[in-house]
Amino acid sequence: MGFTGFGKKARTFDLEAMFEQTRRTAVERSRKTLEAREKEEEMNREKELRRQSEDLEPTSSSSNVARDCSKSSSRDTSSSESETSSESSDDELIGPPLPLKMAEEPVNHMEEDILGPLPPPLGEDVEDDDDDDDDDSEEEEYTRDWRYETTLENPVQKIPDSHEITLKHGTKTVSALGLDPSGARLVTGGYDYDVKFWDFAGMDASFKAFRSLQPCECHQIKSLQYSNTGDMILVVSGSSQAKVIDRDGFEVMECIKGDQYIVDMANTKGHTAMLHTGSWHPKIKGEFVTCSNDATVRTWEVENPKKQKSVFKPRTMQGKKVIPTTCTYSRDGNLIAAACQNGSIQIWDRNLTVHPKFHYKQAHDPGTDTSCVTFSYDGNVLASRGGDDTLKLWDIRQFNKPLFSASGLPTMFPMTDCCFSPDDKLIVTGTSVQRGCGSGKLVFFERRTFQRVYEIDITDASVVRCLWHPKLNQIMVGTGNGLAKVYYDPNKSQRGAKLCVVKTQRKAKQAETLTQDYIITPHALPMFREPRQRSTRKQLEKDRLDPLKSHKPEPPVAGPGRGGRVGTHGGTLSSYIVKNIALDKTDDSNPREAILRHAKAAEDNPYWVSPAYSKTQPKTMFAQVESDDEEAKNEPEWKKRKI
Repeated sequence: MGFTGFGKKARTFDLEAMFEQTRRTAVERSRKTLEAREKEEEMNREKELRRQSEDLEPTSSSSNVARDCSKSSSRDTSSSESETSSESSDDELIGPPLPLKMAEEPVNHMEEDILGPLPPPLGEDVEDDDDDDDDDSEEEEYTRDWRYETTLENPVQKIPDSHEITLKHGTKTVSALGLDPSGARLVTGGYDYDVKFWDFAGMDASFKAFRSLQPCECHQIKSLQYSNTGDMILVVSGSSQAKVIDRDGFEVMECIKGDQYIVDMANTKGHTAMLHTGSWHPKIKGEFVTCSNDATVRTWEVENPKKQKSVFKPRTMQGKKVIPTTCTYSRDGNLIAAACQNGSIQIWDRNLTVHPKFHYKQAHDPGTDTSCVTFSYDGNVLASRGGDDTLKLWDIRQFNKPLFSASGLPTMFPMTDCCFSPDDKLIVTGTSVQRGCGSGKLVFFERRTFQRVYEIDITDASVVRCLWHPKLNQIMVGTGNGLAKVYYDPNKSQRGAKLCVVKTQRKAKQAETLTQDYIITPHALPMFREPRQRSTRKQLEKDRLDPLKSHKPEPPVAGPGRGGRVGTHGGTLSSYIVKNIALDKTDDSNPREAILRHAKAAEDNPYWVSPAYSKTQPKTMFAQVESDDEEAKNEPEWKKRKI
């Protein structure tokens, strides 16, 4: 089977960055539009002033000539004309001439202090209306983008929980979930040792797995994870040896088991005790990490199953061994984080195995198994799900105290996990309940404030596993009663469960069998060759019309029998004789009288017994039966002595 897309990496989308880019684009577009408007208005204003100044030049020259003529004629004219000329001389201005409309209106000196874009030029009302329309459209577009961004700021609206489908894995706890990077196949594992494969594209509304196998024999499945290329699956069970299988379930490699009699676990080639969990490297193909009860965290390569690549040994502050209960890689693959039974969280540099880079000794209560540690998509925040019924958030840049802590989250399984939403704004985990004491819930916390913002009632059993796929935007949940549920939204989700819910359930095909034995003789002569049955369906239809071939067999008769048929009374010899001879069984109350009834006929016509003894015993003689006491008296002496 060829798979051409395994070498490609799955694309991931940072929704927060996309929204920020959209907002910046809208602001930049509005700013550019305003700058263009200001430049255009300034150019139009300059053109208008230039045009008005050109129109006023001939008018001013003609007024000067008229003024000289009035002065020369004022000497001869009347006093009224001289007064008029004097008034015109008083109206003369010093400096460049004013525009026509500005000269008619009073000058407002307050306009010089106005900040912001200049007002539009006079006499261009039509162009101003067009600019206003463009401005309104830009403002409406920006407002629409802002409202869309504000709507998407609410992370609860992004939860795809409007629809769900239920996949029946079995009757025991679903303890492992895995989804390939493309979102085409889901794999589930449980306490019943089974690993089942589900193909969303090939599955119909019956929701049946297309393959089921037991890769680890009689060991419970604890962790399943697809590689970053989607062509391999890491299987971690209760044994000491992790396995890697391909997409079809065939084994690719099995880790070697170490020597349990060696004191220093770094000198063994593999784990020597039960495994807890495992994780693939997010960047390097074929590398994965596992942790075990032998107090080690080991990294492996698929190409070298005979020995681990490196060994990390968690230690307490006093240098004693401590068992890691879970482990994982950071998003960039440079760090390996592990939570231990003493409540500590230790983080190593992937290339330095001696001392941890970060060590917080009381992250959770000692003696409680921390079931999950996971990194956010930005790689700066670590979430830990503790066995002390808490969920904590840590900043690895300041790994001295938790950022937030939430309590009241009961857990009863050593693999109850938590995960981040694709946009890193929500954290999801499940809760456990006793049987018949409520329902398990899927709880959502906001990362920024760590408030419990949403809950989903899953089923009347514990919620063990949860997985939020970033590409499909669908949530997979594994429960304690053997169910795997998929939550999706038709508008917010992509492919996945949406592909199989629209397909109708296929009808079961009837078994097509040959109605009669067909002997194939390829080299037989044509006259001896049997006619070939071209269609089994047509032959079945013909046989249905035949009254002999389509005759329904008579059911067995219960009781004494009816309709001329003898009832079956068992498999004994007497029942066989009754069935074949059809003997009429009459209930005679006295068997001696029934025998003597035929005595006279037998004496008159001796046919069966009497002729055989006619020569040897002409007269019937009956043996005398002695009692037990007489037999004891007649017994020989040697028998008595022997007794």
